[in-house]
Amino acid sequence: MWRQGLRGFAKTFLSTAVVVSSLGMGLAAQDAAAACRGGWAEGTAYNVGDGVTYNGGKYSALVSHTACVGCGWNPVAAPSLWKTGGDCGTTTPPPTDPPPTGTGIAAILSESTFNSMFPGRNGFYTYSALVAAANTFPGFATTGDTDTRKREVAAFLANIAHETGGLVYIEEINKSVMCDTSWGPPGCGCAAGKMYYGRGPIQLSWNGNYCAAGNALGVDLKNDPDRVARDATIAWRTGLWFWMTQAGAGPRPAHDAIVNGFGFGGTIRSINGALECDGRNPAQVQSRVNSYLNFTSKLGVSPGGNTGC
Repeated sequence: MWRQGLRGFAKTFLSTAVVVSSLGMGLAAQDAAAACRGGWAEGTAYNVGDGVTYNGGKYSALVSHTACVGCGWNPVAAPSLWKTGGDCGTTTPPPTDPPPTGTGIAAILSESTFNSMFPGRNGFYTYSALVAAANTFPGFATTGDTDTRKREVAAFLANIAHETGGLVYIEEINKSVMCDTSWGPPGCGCAAGKMYYGRGPIQLSWNGNYCAAGNALGVDLKNDPDRVARDATIAWRTGLWFWMTQAGAGPRPAHDAIVNGFGFGGTIRSINGALECDGRNPAQVQSRVNSYLNFTSKLGVSPGGNTGC
């Protein structure tokens, strides 16, 4: 209430001050040399003709006055004090990310945009390792038109953001053996003393997945599952292997879902649909969707339809 009363007084005083300034001090102020005063600031005394910048615009003072602190006498809100225009410096546009260069994912995602998506990421998850890994999967970020390729990159990164807390975690917090020999490729049992809990951007889990991924990538992950937490390129490759080739709980791999019109929701279904989709855990689905909407915005593409599952 007190602040409202003060603001009402300030508005009345502002009108009076303009008249007084114009009649009583106008001639003296007009004789003063106009100056570029930089960015407008409360509490600063301005002379007629002084130039300022404010919110990207240029303005010139119409009357001499001191900008009342807390009264909102900025150049936009107080047209009786300021007029648009002037020669006070050059308005500098906000910095923008440089456009991505290269091929594949590098043609869609720049390092600066990647960093803006994951400001708190673990240093293990480097952009260079992501690009190197993606280049070993020729169909990733290269299938379809530009919008489709951007949506795939956004969808992949949104899902791994959810799995790793924004690329913070390399290993699953609750570690367990996660050995199940009832499924998986032939010969994909569990090595003595090894644990197959979640590691890497997709949180690769279970001996069957470690073994199958290792077979596809040409590395022995059955006997050395910890390599996914030591080698950033291998870590990214395991995530992309699952994305490109594994249907998981869905009817098709996540890559096929996003490039063939099944939407971001189709990728969720492939990665963790059995636990999250069809109303099983809507909060987790929404978390993924929120990241996807954020990342598509950063890449300058609409999210498309069917974002949920």
